[in-house]
Amino acid sequence: MHLSPRIPALLLTALVVTACAPQTSSNSSSDKDEKTGTLRVWLFQEVGNEPKRKVVDSVVAAFEKAHGDTRVVVEYIPVETRAQRVKAAFNDPSSAPDVMEYGNTDTAGYVKDGGLLDVGKEFTGWSEAKDTDATARTSVTVDGRIYGSPFYVGVRALYYRTDVFKELGLEVPRTMTELAVTARKIRAAKPELYGLVVGGAYTYGAMPFIWANGGELATGKDGSYASAISGAAAQKGIKEYTSLFTDDNCPAAKCAGMGGNDTITAFAAGKAAMAIGGDFSHTAVEAGKVKGEYAVVPLPGVTAGTIAPAFAGGNNIGVLKSTSHRTLAVQLMEQLTSKKTQTAMFDAMGFLPTFADVRQQVAAEQPYVKPFAQTLAAGTKFVPASPAWSQIDSSAVLPTMFQEVISGKKSVAAASEEAATKMNDAFGSVG
Repeated sequence: MHLSPRIPALLLTALVVTACAPQTSSNSSSDKDEKTGTLRVWLFQEVGNEPKRKVVDSVVAAFEKAHGDTRVVVEYIPVETRAQRVKAAFNDPSSAPDVMEYGNTDTAGYVKDGGLLDVGKEFTGWSEAKDTDATARTSVTVDGRIYGSPFYVGVRALYYRTDVFKELGLEVPRTMTELAVTARKIRAAKPELYGLVVGGAYTYGAMPFIWANGGELATGKDGSYASAISGAAAQKGIKEYTSLFTDDNCPAAKCAGMGGNDTITAFAAGKAAMAIGGDFSHTAVEAGKVKGEYAVVPLPGVTAGTIAPAFAGGNNIGVLKSTSHRTLAVQLMEQLTSKKTQTAMFDAMGFLPTFADVRQQVAAEQPYVKPFAQTLAAGTKFVPASPAWSQIDSSAVLPTMFQEVISGKKSVAAASEEAATKMNDAFGSVG
């Protein structure tokens, strides 16, 4: 799931705290596959939801027309209360929807709790599925089984002020070292600006620094993971990121508590020369003071010519195991995530398509998409596909680590070792 300006800063410190997976479930698979009746759908309520609603209404109208004895009822649920709603639905199938939108970091937790239906047979047999990019497919896959269809993807890149760079005669940074040097040059010349605005609570903005330096969050597969956050390469990335919280770039007193929304708000308001923001940040930046005076490039890696791996956020749509309309529910899932619908959603909301060919098409039509498409093409990363991730995220394990280093309370080694212990406790608690 991504941090979107259409969703206010109620989403956790970094990204998905509000999406904690339910911890218990009495849910069981339905043996029914009724071909008529009512399908219930839960989708996320966006800030400015009407464009999304119009696209969905069109899909629903076509679906109902094709299935004359079927009615589709769509409910838009608040993101901030979805954890409770989903938990209740898993525990009481009679109250559950047939089809549901969910954050892609939630997949493993929802599968563990028995809520999502394995739709691998239908998904792999769907003609459009072959064009789904590998990262998006990974986000619906747990232990080799597929539990939904990708709805959209979101990644982050480097926003920078073209007017400031031109005035100061600066080149766009080609490496992470140049990024830090450039940020400090800007701050020195224009102390009213943050050079590169960063956030101690901006987990998904920090992750590229860890990955670009060869570090990992965790190692393992098939639900069994061990933390790697205290490894030497990861520590190098942590040090590189936390070193940006200084008075000559982004003072710790102001920046340590910032999350992703805060950094984009600062950039859009003209208070920063650079920021790490998503494709989904475009609308907010366009509505800000810097409209017409900024550009976006992929976040540079450690060496010139490389792109730092970005977290691949986004949402999926799946079918609940408790549905009594399996065939219809899967068909509706496919229609809601089809190439046609994803193209319409991009036009309406700016959601990046998960189909590689469709993404190339929209990138050609909208130039601002290009750096994000390049970032995706260069290779992205994902969080551990473990139900423990919700616990790790909601407990703010990584933001706490960053903030302890930023404040000087702990060394990178000590803070990362403590974070690793907390992560491993969480991984161990889920088996």
